[in-house]
Amino acid sequence: MTKLISKWNYPTTVRFGAGRIKELPDVLDATGIKRPLFVTDPGLAKLPVVASTLKILDDAKVPYGVFSEVKPNPVDSNLTAGIAVFQKGKHDGVIAFGGGSALDLGKLIAFQAGQARPVWDFEDIGDWWTRANSDAIAPIIAVPTTAGTGSEVGRAGVITNEATHTKKVIFHPKLLPAIVIADPELSVGMPGFVTAGTGMDALAHCLEAYCAPGYHPMADGIAVEGVRLVFENLPKAYANGKDLVARANMMSAAAMGAAAFQKGLGAIHSLSHPIGALYDTHHGMTNAVFMPYVLAFNREAIEVRIARLAAYCGIKGGFDGFAKAVIKLRKELKVPHALPGLIKGLDMDKKRKGLIADMAVVDPTAGGNPVKLTRKAALTLLDNAIAGTV
Repeated sequence: MTKLISKWNYPTTVRFGAGRIKELPDVLDATGIKRPLFVTDPGLAKLPVVASTLKILDDAKVPYGVFSEVKPNPVDSNLTAGIAVFQKGKHDGVIAFGGGSALDLGKLIAFQAGQARPVWDFEDIGDWWTRANSDAIAPIIAVPTTAGTGSEVGRAGVITNEATHTKKVIFHPKLLPAIVIADPELSVGMPGFVTAGTGMDALAHCLEAYCAPGYHPMADGIAVEGVRLVFENLPKAYANGKDLVARANMMSAAAMGAAAFQKGLGAIHSLSHPIGALYDTHHGMTNAVFMPYVLAFNREAIEVRIARLAAYCGIKGGFDGFAKAVIKLRKELKVPHALPGLIKGLDMDKKRKGLIADMAVVDPTAGGNPVKLTRKAALTLLDNAIAGTV
C-alpha cells in the first residue's frame, strides 16, 4: 500500500443542460462580476450564438466589453492585447466563451491582467504557480461551445510563445473557472471538421489520462466513461449536428477528459504541441492523427489496460480491437491518416524533424507517457505519422 499515495483535485460548479445560457446574469451575480470582458474568437464573434448571448447581457443591463482577437493556437500578442482591453475597460472578471482557444485565452487574461511578472514565469513547472499574486486574479466564467479541450474545468491555459514557437502550459489553481455553463445548444452550429477535431481531442485526453502511469482511480474511472461516451456519441454528433443528446454527451466527455488528465497526458500531446506551434494546425485534429501511432508505440506498457477499456466500451479483440476501433472512428470523421493529409505541402527536412523531436521530449506532457519518450522514439513516431505506418 505504500505506493497508493497521491493528491487529488477535482472540478468546479457546472450548470449543465440545454438552455442554461439564459442563467448568465445570475451566474455573474453569484461570482460578483459587475463589468465582465466577454472573450471569444473572431469566427464565433460573427455568429448568432454570440449575438444572442450578448443580448442576454443587454436585457439584464450588464455593462460588458468584447475581445475576439484570438488565434486558433493563442499567442502571447493575443494575451497582451486582451489585457490592454481588460484594463482599459476596468473589467472585473471574464466570460470565456467558445472553444479551447477562447477559453484558454480568456482565463489567461483574467489571470495575467493583475500580475507584475511575465506570464512565462508561471509555466506549469514545479511550484512556479506560487509566484503569482493570487489576490489579483479576476474571477472567470467559462461557457464552452465545443466539446473538446475541457478547458472550462481546467486549472491551466495553453499559449504559444511567438519568439520561440513553443507552446507553454500556464498553471494556477485560480485559473479554474468559478462557474461553468455547459449548454449543448451552443454547440449545435459547429461545423463537421470542428466537431470531429474537438471530439477527438476529448478522446485523446481521456485515453492518455487512463494510460498515464500513477495511482488515480478517480481519474481512471472518469477517463474510461469519457472514452465510452466519445465512441458512442461523436459519430452521431458528426452525422447530425442537431442531435442534442449526442452533443450533451460529448460536452460531458470533454469536461471529463480535462478532469481526468490531471493524472497525466502523453506522447500524443507532446508531439501535437510542437506541430501546432510550428504549423498552426487544429490541436484536436493533430491529436487524432498521432493517436494510433502512439498507441502502437505504448503497446507493451498498456496492453492489459487497453483490453479492459475495450471490454468496457463493448469493443471486441482487446488491444488490437481497440486500435482498429480508433482507426475506424478516424475514418468516419474524415481524420487524415497521416500528417501530409493535415498539413498541405508538408516537406519536413531532417533539421525540422529534429526540432520537433527536441520540443516533444521537453513538453510537460511527455513525462506522462507510459513508455519513456526519447528523442529517438519521438523521431520514429514522427516518421511513422508522416508515412502513415502504424
